[in-house]
Amino acid sequence: MSIPPEPKREHPSTYVVQDRSNQDELNRLQIQDHLFTANMGGVLPEQPDPTVFPQVLDVGCGTGGWLIELAQTTPTCRLLVGVDVSRTFIEYARAQADAAQESSRVEFHVADALRMLEFPNKYFDLVNHRAGMGWLRTWDWRKLLEEYQRVCRPGGVVRITEPEWAVSNSPALSRLSELIVQAFSQAGYLFTPTSDGLTSKLASLLEQHGLQQVQTRVSTLQYHAGTPEWQHFFEDIKLACRTVLPFLHKWIQVPNDYEEIYQQMLREMQQPDFVATLNLLTAWGYPQLSKALPSGDLAR
Repeated sequence: MSIPPEPKREHPSTYVVQDRSNQDELNRLQIQDHLFTANMGGVLPEQPDPTVFPQVLDVGCGTGGWLIELAQTTPTCRLLVGVDVSRTFIEYARAQADAAQESSRVEFHVADALRMLEFPNKYFDLVNHRAGMGWLRTWDWRKLLEEYQRVCRPGGVVRITEPEWAVSNSPALSRLSELIVQAFSQAGYLFTPTSDGLTSKLASLLEQHGLQQVQTRVSTLQYHAGTPEWQHFFEDIKLACRTVLPFLHKWIQVPNDYEEIYQQMLREMQQPDFVATLNLLTAWGYPQLSKALPSGDLAR
């Protein structure tokens, strides 16, 4: 399989953090990747037999952690491909695959999934994406889900995991979460201006755009102060509220005391009684066997 030449520099994208060379965002994605996988119970906790996925595509793969862990835990996967619009993320993911000695089976490529997935029809057994909320607007879903179905073989699985915003006993974290939800809604990333503004619509989106036998699984994650899980959550939130700030300034009126709220949040999250709950929704379904999809095979 040949892949078209990659851009030599970062291209503009719909990702909410435009400065993808930002080391804080790279670190945050690594933390979030580990946080989600570990707290969900593994890379494919809801799939009864991961050995039925010899060829896997991960869209918006970020720093590549999910795909590399799938390769390490499922030897029957013979080709695992990750794509992301960010050259910075892809270069880092390739280095991680080399370090894990998985680069013979794991490939990472710079690609904009909102334009086209440069793969043959019916090529993958599993098409996956996690946390696409950071780059998918509400009007992007139809075309993207059609592309997922085009490159997924009959009997294969299209699988999507999206988070809600965490609920906690920190008033400052709640305030910053409200601002982020407001900005995401204003920019078109949520269907409703609520913490479940994407997850509440996810299953119906898959059904509306042609996937069959759609099923869902909710993972409820709790973070208590002082635990290893809380430490990862704390670092994720600490970085996220920094890297998202330019996006907030673009879409909403950011309070003049944002920095004070941020510092208060950090203090409250480190109190012994701090607790936060985060829900992740995984929805998956199967492409229509009879649906004729247009060819987008530019990789021959």
